[in-house]
Amino acid sequence: MAAAGTSGSSQPGAPGRWSLHGKTALVTGGTRGIGRAVVEELAALGAAVHTCSRKEAELGERLKEWEARGFRVTTSVCDLSVREQRERLIGDVAERFGGKLNILVNNVGTNIRKPTTEYSAEDYSFLMATNLESAYHLCQLAHPLLKASGLGSIVFISSVCGLVAVFSGTLYAMTKGAINQLTKNLACEWAKDGIRTNSVAQEPSHILCSWQPK
Repeated sequence: MAAAGTSGSSQPGAPGRWSLHGKTALVTGGTRGIGRAVVEELAALGAAVHTCSRKEAELGERLKEWEARGFRVTTSVCDLSVREQRERLIGDVAERFGGKLNILVNNVGTNIRKPTTEYSAEDYSFLMATNLESAYHLCQLAHPLLKASGLGSIVFISSVCGLVAVFSGTLYAMTKGAINQLTKNLACEWAKDGIRTNSVAQEPSHILCSWQPK
């Protein structure tokens, strides 16, 4: 993991919008898709945002764009499927944000679409480590920082695949179902620490599959 740089200065939210000026956020997988959109929205509202990706070149490209827009964003190169790299990421965040974190967005996730009988042990381990273990471990590591902020918020990017049956692969659905349950448990357990926990279930781009008993 290596720091790739810092862009711009803080930009408060536009007139008429609520502001996150003075707040800090960690968004995993922030160079593309939902993660990128979250980084840009939080930064536009004035938050100082840290994000990560496995691809240093993508981080560099995004930083140039964010700098041009006046966003305050810092980055780390990090493979979140690796435990040691998750630990270094949170250590970097703690140092940058003075030991406090207001927002953790667990966005990183991937999928391998196969029939259940064709999944290998390697497929299972990779999807569990990337989609579920990484988010769980990051919550553990970030808990002291979120508690220290006095107003912490965890957001999991989940999927309706964790709620209904879809043509997406059983392993992916398992990880998202677990994320949804983890959200509920942490919301109860960490409420006393001033930490809110929510999940956002994105809709898959493929057709839903309903199951009916015969």
